[in-house]
Amino acid sequence: MMTGPRARLPHPRTGDLFETPVRPGRGWPGDPATSRTAVASNPAQVTALAAAAKNLRQLDAGVSVCRACPRLVEWREEAASVKRKSYADQPYWGRPAPGFGSARPRILIVGLAPAAHGANRTGRVFTGDRSGDFLFASLHRSGLANQSTCTDSADGLELNDVRVAAAVRCAPPDNAPSPAERTTCAPWLDAEYRLTGTDVRVIVALGGFAWQVVLAMVRRTGGTVPVPAPKFGHAATAELATPRGAVTVLGCFHPSQQNTFTGRLTPDMMDAVFATARTLSK
Repeated sequence: MMTGPRARLPHPRTGDLFETPVRPGRGWPGDPATSRTAVASNPAQVTALAAAAKNLRQLDAGVSVCRACPRLVEWREEAASVKRKSYADQPYWGRPAPGFGSARPRILIVGLAPAAHGANRTGRVFTGDRSGDFLFASLHRSGLANQSTCTDSADGLELNDVRVAAAVRCAPPDNAPSPAERTTCAPWLDAEYRLTGTDVRVIVALGGFAWQVVLAMVRRTGGTVPVPAPKFGHAATAELATPRGAVTVLGCFHPSQQNTFTGRLTPDMMDAVFATARTLSK
C-alpha cells in the first residue's frame, strides 16, 4: 500500500490536479463520495452500509471508498502507483468502481471486476480499456448509449435505460477475485439492484461468473431460481420470478480481449444480445 507524499498529476480531460489514489471529495469527475462518506473496513460493515443506503448516490459513495478486502485494496493501489507506461503522466483513481448509468434502468448489465488500468485508472466501470471500448460501442449501435467512445469519467457518455455494474468493485490480481472477496462485495450489488426500483426487466450477464452472480443475487433478494439452475451460454435466457415481477437473465460472452481478439465474441454477436435485451425490456 502506498504511503508518504503523493505527486499530484493532471486529469487527462479537465487538467485538475489529483493525487493517486484519488481522495474522496477532491473534485474528480463523477466522484460520488465526500471526505465524510462512511468507509466499510470489513464484511459486516459492507453489509450494514449497503442495507442502509437509501438511494444510488449514497450507495455509489459507499462503494467508492470501500476498504473491506485488504488484498484488493493493496493490489488496486499498487497498480495505481506503478501504472502502465502509457498512463504514467496521469493520476489513477485507485478506488472501487461504482455502477454507472440510468438510476431507473430497464436493462442492468453485470460484469466481473474493474481492470487495473481501466476503471481503476478512470474511476468509471468499463471505461478506459478495450473491453469497455467493445461494450459501449455496441451499446451505441444498439441505441442504448449516446456515444461509442469511453475514455474517462468526464467524456460525456450517457446510457439510455441501462445501468452497468461489476460483481466485484475493485481491480483484482490476475482478474481473479477470491471466493471470500466475491462474498464480501455481494451486498453492494444486492443494494444496487434494490435501489434501481421495479423497472429492471432484463439483466445481461457478461460471462459465466456474472451469470452465477446474477442468479445468486436474485435468490438473495427474494426471487426464485429453478433447480437445477439455468446454465450460462451466449444468448441464453432464463426467466425468473421475483418480487418485482418477471426478470429475464440474458447471457453474453464477456468482451475480454481473449474473446474479442479470437472472434469468440464479435460485434454482431454482442449487438444481437442487446437487440434481444431491448425487445425483452419493453
